[in-house]
Amino acid sequence: MIPKKIHYCWFGRNPLPELAERCIASWKKYCPDYEIFEWNEDNFNLDCYPYVREAYDAGKWAFVSDVARLYALVTYGGIYMDTDVEVLKPLDDILKYEALSGFESETRIPTGLMACREGHKLFEEFLFSYKDQHFIKPDGTYDTTTNVTRITDTCLKYGLKLNNTKQTIRGFTLFPTDYFCPKDCRTMEINITQNTYTIHHFDGSWNRDKKLNRFVKKTFPPCVLKVIVKIIDILK
Repeated sequence: MIPKKIHYCWFGRNPLPELAERCIASWKKYCPDYEIFEWNEDNFNLDCYPYVREAYDAGKWAFVSDVARLYALVTYGGIYMDTDVEVLKPLDDILKYEALSGFESETRIPTGLMACREGHKLFEEFLFSYKDQHFIKPDGTYDTTTNVTRITDTCLKYGLKLNNTKQTIRGFTLFPTDYFCPKDCRTMEINITQNTYTIHHFDGSWNRDKKLNRFVKKTFPPCVLKVIVKIIDILK
């Protein structure tokens, strides 16, 4: 079984925001017998790969976390959650799988919640794909390819179908959006069903500037955001 361990990352030594505190409290409420591990500068080797050191020195904590979460899962097993993932009910039912995540849209696998047994081969491949990579490209710009893109592309190689249905690729079971990501990351609409275990609140996904992200979500209701997203899609 997937062990009763929850991992999260917090690099940069800033205090946890209110949403993170609330979400972590929900983990403790519904998973009271799970061990919770915070990965940070003090317990993760920032020099494990050049990519990690370069991202950390650039102050790009999210990209450091991309590698740290995979290291934690491959080495110890358990469930990784972003600090903006709220748990709505016990997670014990999902521990029977070898590895799991789900869709955050029809075409994207979320990495805000992932789980696997220790040493899972596909997760090792996800992790080792960073081994010879650099965050700073030869021209001095940053490689801002997200782990969502990297992991989705790897799964496509092994037969992933981008159709938001339950499927298993090399022992990695993916669930429809309503299981772990019932919140649309663009419109912020939430569609909770009887299947829903968690909500990923996407605290930093609207824009890389989190202050602007929070302003947009507080200023515009979901119905207006939905219209804005449709307009953007049409313009594309």
